[in-house]
Amino acid sequence: MKKVYLLLGCLLFVMACDNDLDQVPPNIATSDSLTDFGGVLNAAYFYQHASITPMAVMGDFRADNALMDEEPYPAFDRFNSDLADGSLNNQFFRPFYAGLYKSILSSNNVIENSMSPTDVGEAKFLRALSYFKLVQMFGPVTVNLSSAPSTTDTSILVRQPVADVYNNVIIPDLQDAIAALNTTNVNGRATSLAARGILGKVYITRGDFASAVPQLQAVVSGAAAAGVSLQDNFADIFGVDNDLNSEIIFASQISSSISDEYGFSEFWSWSGGLDTKSLMPLDASLIAAFDASEADGDTDLRRAVTIDEALMASPKFPQTGGPDHDWIELRLGDVILLYAEALNETGDTPGALTQLNTIRTRAGLANSTATGQAGVRAAIADERRLELAFEGQRWFDLVRTGTAQSVLGFADANWLVAPIPISEITSSEGVITQNPGY
Repeated sequence: MKKVYLLLGCLLFVMACDNDLDQVPPNIATSDSLTDFGGVLNAAYFYQHASITPMAVMGDFRADNALMDEEPYPAFDRFNSDLADGSLNNQFFRPFYAGLYKSILSSNNVIENSMSPTDVGEAKFLRALSYFKLVQMFGPVTVNLSSAPSTTDTSILVRQPVADVYNNVIIPDLQDAIAALNTTNVNGRATSLAARGILGKVYITRGDFASAVPQLQAVVSGAAAAGVSLQDNFADIFGVDNDLNSEIIFASQISSSISDEYGFSEFWSWSGGLDTKSLMPLDASLIAAFDASEADGDTDLRRAVTIDEALMASPKFPQTGGPDHDWIELRLGDVILLYAEALNETGDTPGALTQLNTIRTRAGLANSTATGQAGVRAAIADERRLELAFEGQRWFDLVRTGTAQSVLGFADANWLVAPIPISEITSSEGVITQNPGY
């Protein structure tokens, strides 16, 4: 049953056009003729797919976990205007941008018209998740909260400040989703637990650790009652046979039998070294990070799951069943480390160490010997890298902690965001502007 909504979403497939914001979905019945908006909601889930591989590639290949081999793809490791290359635009940034705005458009339709509080709660979760991904990738973005945006008033396309997108859309949508949804995970749909977890991550991204603590604490303490728990064996989180396992709080579900809008190599191919553009993607820096985790003689049980030094690739999402791997948007291990970070930044360093050591124990490592707020901050950052490698997190962690430039060795803050797709700038007649430097 867990793939059913994908099929329904595919039946409501919306054909792309040059300006995805202006599009009114032609294959979806008009809102005044619908009484059940479940299919439109399924489409909102479905359109998340186009964001998955771009998020994965940006998260690890832009950071120090993975490398590209074939031009122009090494632009991800160069901090200059090369990232705006047309090939990269077409393969990564345009599908990402277009898919998320289609998810937003479908979500808006449900929010405006559905009589089901649960459907509206899920739609608000998906709209918030979409805008969170967009601002992480691009910075200021266009905000559309209508199911039928004007096709003539181009002023609605003007990019809005990041703070406004968070304060006026992302945070209130997640708060509404928390109130509308319950904690029970049914066929992988959004839950209040998922909304709290993403809200906690949003607050941490904004540097608002005091607001993050109660949200993340509620997820950690409420996980068991919701049927969420850490997997005893780290390897059991990944692979198609483990989709929607107990550690998964929310995942974008994928089926190889249903085509989505991302028509290129999928995330599991990139990390596994199965695309000619990156046949040996593993960065030596990540190998060194695992070496450091084992410096005291421990064996990090995540190592063999995450890196293959013979192939110089990652086996985390195995080739077998690859096209059916779900993309993990949020899992409990991630939330526990975010909770540790929030506790440490608000002065509860002992509490932070308790959470950090929960993850280290599962990895087969001794308790952390880090001391002091700064030491524990560094230990949590190191642990997040090892725990979440090849899950699209590393780059965004470095950016939000203000360490991307020092860790990766570049000076120009322009390169902290990606280039806006050229198609959107052109189709908006320049109302949508490019990020500086591109």
